[in-house]
Amino acid sequence: MPLNFRTTRSLRVLLAEGPGMSADGLAVLLGLEADLDVVARVAPGADVGAAALTACPAVALVDADRPDVFAEVAAVCREAPECRVLLLAGSARPGLVEGALAAGAAGVVLRDDPPGALADAVRRAATGEAVTDPTLEP
Repeated sequence: MPLNFRTTRSLRVLLAEGPGMSADGLAVLLGLEADLDVVARVAPGADVGAAALTACPAVALVDADRPDVFAEVAAVCREAPECRVLLLAGSARPGLVEGALAAGAAGVVLRDDPPGALADAVRRAATGEAVTDPTLEP
């Protein structure tokens, strides 16, 4: 029987991929954190709200380049209100942070942040904290 290296309860994380973005590396990096567990991955075009309802994640990391991303954030917040949503942005763009927060997201982080910073953002969001990368704030 394999030994489970997780000594504490894991935070459940959902990854929603955007067009042209594979979450393979991100899933591996987050999975190396002792307290994070990637429980679902959502392909571009698939329903993030339904996946969040089924997988019951504490945090959904949603690629900001998904079509209708703000509607998807609102759907997750409506369908799985206990799930916090963080958008993963490749770079800053006008209205991104404001739109994400208005849709109900906990914040916006950069996709290229170091793995430890991203894991910390997930932990902070799970506790109810608003988390936005300082370089993205207006």
